[in-house]
Amino acid sequence: MKGKLLVIGFGPGDYKHITERAREAIQESDIIIGYKTYVDLIKGLLTGQQLISTGMTEEVSRAQEAVKQAEQGKKVAVISSGDAGVYGMAGLVYEVLIEKGWKKDSGVEVEVIPGISAINSCAALLGAPIMHDACTISLSDHLTPWKLIEKRIEAAAQADFVIALYNPKSGRRTRQIVEAQRILLKYRLPETPVGLVKSAYRDNQNIVMTNLQDMLDHEIGMLTTVIIGNSSTFFYDDLMVTPRGYQRKYTLNQAIQPLKPHQRLQKEAEPWALEQTDNVKLKKKDPVLLSDIETSRALAEEALQLITGVGENISPIVNQPIQSIFELAVSPGVANKKFTPKQMLTLAEITGEEGVMEYTPDHSIKLQILTSQPDEIVQKLKDANFLISPIGDVLSVKACDFCDGEKKDSIPYAEELHERLGGMELPKELKLGVNGCGMACYGAVKEDIGLVYRNGAFDLFLGAKTVGRSAHPGQIVAEGIGPDEIVGLVERIVQEYKQKAHPNERFYKFFKRVKQVQGFTYQDITPKIKIEEAVCGE
Repeated sequence: MKGKLLVIGFGPGDYKHITERAREAIQESDIIIGYKTYVDLIKGLLTGQQLISTGMTEEVSRAQEAVKQAEQGKKVAVISSGDAGVYGMAGLVYEVLIEKGWKKDSGVEVEVIPGISAINSCAALLGAPIMHDACTISLSDHLTPWKLIEKRIEAAAQADFVIALYNPKSGRRTRQIVEAQRILLKYRLPETPVGLVKSAYRDNQNIVMTNLQDMLDHEIGMLTTVIIGNSSTFFYDDLMVTPRGYQRKYTLNQAIQPLKPHQRLQKEAEPWALEQTDNVKLKKKDPVLLSDIETSRALAEEALQLITGVGENISPIVNQPIQSIFELAVSPGVANKKFTPKQMLTLAEITGEEGVMEYTPDHSIKLQILTSQPDEIVQKLKDANFLISPIGDVLSVKACDFCDGEKKDSIPYAEELHERLGGMELPKELKLGVNGCGMACYGAVKEDIGLVYRNGAFDLFLGAKTVGRSAHPGQIVAEGIGPDEIVGLVERIVQEYKQKAHPNERFYKFFKRVKQVQGFTYQDITPKIKIEEAVCGE
């Protein structure tokens, strides 16, 4: 039996603003998957469904698990606050399905259930600020380059859009809202009305009416939506209103309108309409775009030609290759830690001024490159003899330099492990450490899976907690494993983790939960000390 994916937007979080179809979909599902905070918001609607919740920034693992469960015949609800199609999970679920070759007619059924997005719920609380053309811009640059976000803010500001800013500020992202204000003040008056709405329709809802100049004097965080008015937006009696333009066509303080309905549609009553063909000269504000243009239709047609590139001697100004951030890690090799001058020059060339190079604790360099041709970048890196690895929830091999290659007996096994397992997609990132002697100076015992080569055989360590104030080394579960056995054994351990672990479940938590992996038994040897949770990040 084919399963079904229900991608649900449940609105701002208040039960009165959840649609009837969203309620039905939640209750008919076998499994609910979502961000922990979102799951808590709808707990009153649950009737015993299996819950899978993860933290912020773990959307990909949620989408992958949802698809996996649906392919097994389950009815799975993937929940988002607001609308699932506006910075929600709908697009990501489709991307994961498409990556797996899904077809609408033959694959699992998908239903996207709309909800009230933040721009709508916050606008309702403010009054009527989005009555005219409006846009949404997320200030989070985790997935979108900041330079591209800047261009979008600039364009929206120039075009006099009402702007709703999502994800305006977090604990670590503080400069973006400051930069956004700076750009907007180039085109908007300092007294432009601004509404700040935090946690719309939730218990800790807070509404602030301010202006563009002073908005940073108020608290703004990840739960805040910032709505910035256009040139005609105004405040009245604690309300924020953007006129749509009826004052141009109607006399608002008269019950009897001077123009009848059939008269309002005549060209002389609407001189701004595209169909106006009178030779009305436009004011020449821009000598390049408006010179010799006599009608608004001609202006629109010229703009269309500039965008599409259709017409004689016209080059398109918008049809540009779609660029995205390409992330990967490179290193000179599993055992080799020495970069050559050619390799460093190659990195500088492909990264350029806009890319990012970051040295990692895993003895590799992480690259973030804005490009529309990732295949060309990969080929250049291969030509420079780089070892290339993906970034994310994958397995990575961290090996020592084997005393600069002198203690070389275990190098072939480290390289085979990298070849067979490196880059494998997993529920959570997993580090495999390999040390070439009993000194273990590269810290293999502090990785998720650690191998120490000693006296012609391997010692195996499992379940280290690599970060945090309760960090601890892995448990030694076996000594003297033969070189001919070690690669297969590690591969079976990794495969068991891949198949049985929960989304986003780190290996040490998995080992502790299942108690036994490939015959190796978990032993709780950590000290029983209560440690207060340390909150950081977003």
